[in-house]
Amino acid sequence: MDTTRVLLVEDEVDAREILSFYLNTIFEDVVVAADGQDGLDIFEDELKNGKYFDLVLTDIKMPRLDGMDMIEKMLELIHNQKFIIVSAYKDEDKLLRSINFRVLGYFVKPINVDNMMEILKKAKIEVLKEKKNSTEEKLLRINKNYRYSLTQKLLYFDSTLVKLSKKETQLLDILLRNIGKIVTIKECKLALWNDENKSDTTFRTVMKRLKDKISSNDFILSLKGQGYTVEKK
Repeated sequence: MDTTRVLLVEDEVDAREILSFYLNTIFEDVVVAADGQDGLDIFEDELKNGKYFDLVLTDIKMPRLDGMDMIEKMLELIHNQKFIIVSAYKDEDKLLRSINFRVLGYFVKPINVDNMMEILKKAKIEVLKEKKNSTEEKLLRINKNYRYSLTQKLLYFDSTLVKLSKKETQLLDILLRNIGKIVTIKECKLALWNDENKSDTTFRTVMKRLKDKISSNDFILSLKGQGYTVEKK
């Protein structure tokens, strides 16, 4: 059975205890954060250690770091991260903002347990379904260790998902869709920012971060004065 990991971010003690209790009845591993900044710190620390969350359940209005701002920062690190939002207010503007995020559910305090459980169960089904689809799909073999899903834009090291930021994913995708060909820096910049004049420093930063994440068996070759390529295997 696949283990599902959830990060709960809630600043109200009573709500945090209630949500934690019910989350633990559905998901195998639940980590709790006391506010938005705490949640982001935990998220980043886990990422540094190669650990990830299948789902983040978060309040919106919290001290130190607002829930929506926290979500945006998390999505910069993991572009396909999933969320469930809980709030004491029916904030339509923030709800509309969340439509552009990977939000699986939204419920309002005071918490209706039946409604909450239904949303959580559906979220787990979707998480497990995506995991199953990812493993069943025929993946592009890059080298001995790395495989790539062209449809879902997900990179795997052996059977482990490599978590990439949005820009890292875009850069990897253009290279893997042109295996055996040289992709110029100009083409990379256009794919990432639609701006061929984006600074070289900004581009190199994204490339370095991507290469750091595949350093176990790096497959991206730099061709001085020409660009980058992934060799055919």
